[in-house]
Amino acid sequence: MGRTLYIDVDGVICPFGPEGTTGWGSAWCHVDAGLLPVAYARELVDGLNSLARADGLRCVWLTSWEELAPQYLCPAIGLDGGTWPYLSSTGPPGGTGWWKLRAIQDDVETTGPDAVAWIDDQLDFEAEAQAWARLLGRRIRLVSPHPRRGISPAELAAVRTFLTQPMF
Repeated sequence: MGRTLYIDVDGVICPFGPEGTTGWGSAWCHVDAGLLPVAYARELVDGLNSLARADGLRCVWLTSWEELAPQYLCPAIGLDGGTWPYLSSTGPPGGTGWWKLRAIQDDVETTGPDAVAWIDDQLDFEAEAQAWARLLGRRIRLVSPHPRRGISPAELAAVRTFLTQPMF
């Protein structure tokens, strides 16, 4: 048994059109991630690298980048997520609903983690994902960062606490 962090890229690690300074108080870093230019907060990457080293934590990419996140994004921004598995949008033909919800449901059913944190900027707009989370109750924490700012220090701290503290 363990804990799993599912994480998106766009709007989460790499905000859309960020302006000013990061929520971390620093300037945005800009790099070419091999496919396109991205912006990110260095402090966020450091925080994710630290969190990923927590005992019993499994980190999983849940992003339309799929295999491109570990292959291109990680080396470009210094994120130690090159070996994290990724969930795929390919599934049974004719599926309905949000592909990410179907993918995480299948993975959670297969792996059976004690606790799940899911970070995606779209979560506030996905009623079916919110309903599923209510069924899991205190086993899950949803975080939906503002897509122009990405994960804030407070959001990352809440995820860290959730994933590293005793559940009961």
